[in-house]
Amino acid sequence: MTYLFQLIEQYGLLLVFANVLLEQLGAPLPAYPTLIITGALAYRGQYSVFLLLLTAVVAAVLADYLWFQLGRRYGRRVLALLCRISLSPDSCVRQTETSYTRYGAPSLLIAKFIPGFASVASALAGAIGTRSLSFVIFDAAGALIWAGLGIFLGTLFSDGVDALLAVLQELGEWGLLLVGGGFLIFIARKWWQRKRFMASLRMARISVAELHQLFEDGLEPTIVDVRSPLAQHQEGRIPGATTVYTKDIGSFELAAAVDSEIIVYCACPNEASAALVAKQLMARGYSKVRPLSGGINAWVAAGHALETPFVMSRPQDVSKDHPKI
Repeated sequence: MTYLFQLIEQYGLLLVFANVLLEQLGAPLPAYPTLIITGALAYRGQYSVFLLLLTAVVAAVLADYLWFQLGRRYGRRVLALLCRISLSPDSCVRQTETSYTRYGAPSLLIAKFIPGFASVASALAGAIGTRSLSFVIFDAAGALIWAGLGIFLGTLFSDGVDALLAVLQELGEWGLLLVGGGFLIFIARKWWQRKRFMASLRMARISVAELHQLFEDGLEPTIVDVRSPLAQHQEGRIPGATTVYTKDIGSFELAAAVDSEIIVYCACPNEASAALVAKQLMARGYSKVRPLSGGINAWVAAGHALETPFVMSRPQDVSKDHPKI
């Protein structure tokens, strides 16, 4: 354990850079404990607070800019990748998209304080065409606030941090095991939350081929698109789809008979958002509700037609061309 503290004291800046970079790239390695500890060491004069803050900000911006460029190059496909490698629930894409669509680049000022938001928001910013300069300015400002608070907490509670480090050092190998055990518990908790979330989404799906066959047979199922209006404008939607766009997803009303066929789709891994809405519709008495397997991406990949919703002056007004939902 003594050797570990020597490494922190000698290579703290490098450790901060690596930890922040990996966390912002999506690894489950929380950087705040490192920032708080090194902040306490900086208060004792072992580091320059300015260099410590600069190191954290540069690492965060580098990671975020990488996701930004991937989003710009590969579009929304990179969002699906983010949710697959993340331990956060897949609905993070829809939640982030809703917030970013409403507030734009300024939402990056608080992105790092919201689990699962930062990297998704960075990729989304690139995918929807946010200007590079605006992204860098707001992202750097957000990183400055986030890292600065962590370092400030370290200086504010430096006595408590010193006492904790002293106890861990006294424990020796047991202290190292305690730190490692805490990290494993953190990972296990995240994994368990994701597993429970995935289990809650288990329900019958409808394939793209089956949905297309319904159209071919002259049937008209109610199609519900739970993506943001911005995504629908950019990518189009399944013809005849109804937009569900409201903060309180549990309060919307659907103009369809309770025994009619209802298909819900999104653009997220595992049809997460679609399955959540489908379950809420079933709880309201709709008996034939199924998410579309593969979502809008599978529909497009099969070569089927899309329509472009009526364009309003603001993204949040897109749903006004539809009946109340």
